[in-house]
Amino acid sequence: MGLNKLIKQCAKNDRKAQEEIYQLFAGKLFSICLKYSKNKQEAQDNFQDGFVTIFNKIGQFKFKGSFEGWLKRIMVNTILLKYRQKNVLNIVVTEEIPDEVIVDVDDEEISLDFLLNLIQELPDRYRMVFNLYVLDGYSHKEISKMLCIAEGTSKSNLARARAILKNKIELHQEEQQSV
Repeated sequence: MGLNKLIKQCAKNDRKAQEEIYQLFAGKLFSICLKYSKNKQEAQDNFQDGFVTIFNKIGQFKFKGSFEGWLKRIMVNTILLKYRQKNVLNIVVTEEIPDEVIVDVDDEEISLDFLLNLIQELPDRYRMVFNLYVLDGYSHKEISKMLCIAEGTSKSNLARARAILKNKIELHQEEQQSV
C-alpha cells in the first residue's frame, strides 16, 4: 500500500494502516524523543504521547510537503507542549554569556551514545534550546516563540548548554588520558 493511501486509511482509524505508519517511522521518531528527553523512560513516554497526537491529527495532513517532516514537527511540538505545561522552561536571564562556545575534542573519537547521554543530562530548558538550535536548525527567534521565552533567554540557554557540554567532554578527556 502506498504512503498516501496509508495516511488516508489512518485518518479513518484503520488499525492496520496505523501499524504500518508506526513501523515505517518509529525509529526516526524515537530518536527525536531521545534527543529531547532526560532518559529512555521519558523518551518512551514522549514517543507514545507523540504517536497518539499523530494519529489524532493525521486527518489534518494536507499532502503538501514531506509527511516525515510533518510527523517530526508533531512529535517535537508534543514534547515541547509537555515541557511548557510543566513550566520547566521559565527562567530569568541574569547575565550575558558568549553566543558561541567551541568544543575541542583533540581528535579523540567520542561515541554518539556518549554525546547523547551528555545532552540528556542537561537541564530541561538547556536541552530543549540546544536540540532546537544545534540539532534541528531553528533560529533563536523561532525557539523563543516555540518555548514562550525571550530571544536573549534562548541565546543564554544555548551558551550555558554548550558550556556544560564542553566541561563534561573536557572532564571525560582528562579521565581518558589518566587511564
